[in-house]
Amino acid sequence: MSGSGGGGSSDCACFNLQRAARLVAQAYDRRLRPTGLTNTQLSVLAVAARGPVSIGDLARSLGAERTTVTRNLQLMERRGLVRLAAGCDGRTKAVEVTPKGRRQYAAAETVWREAQSRIVAALGADWRPLVRGLRRVAEVSEAL
Repeated sequence: MSGSGGGGSSDCACFNLQRAARLVAQAYDRRLRPTGLTNTQLSVLAVAARGPVSIGDLARSLGAERTTVTRNLQLMERRGLVRLAAGCDGRTKAVEVTPKGRRQYAAAETVWREAQSRIVAALGADWRPLVRGLRRVAEVSEAL
């Protein structure tokens, strides 16, 4: 990834996607700070709020490593936001959102909507094509 010639960080897909993801995540985290949730925790609650979900399925939904999700879940369980119960086959664990987690999620969702609206407004007409492009990048990357 040299800075000169035909292939520096300025046109590296990985570098630019990671940089953008970190900066967007930091912006959402700043907005969410008063709610006591990070954007990652909010995403976990959003997926798990649909119903009990296995840790593996949760990791796949988030596009995250299972070990990273497990670490986050342990922190969230200690805070009383989620409960880990035995899964349907006895070998897995199912993630359930607690009533406290649902309340905190509901409060944070309003803040998230504001942050989301601001970023969409700032991007304007670029928003929809960007989302389609990011989904395509994810699809292509999963196939590599």
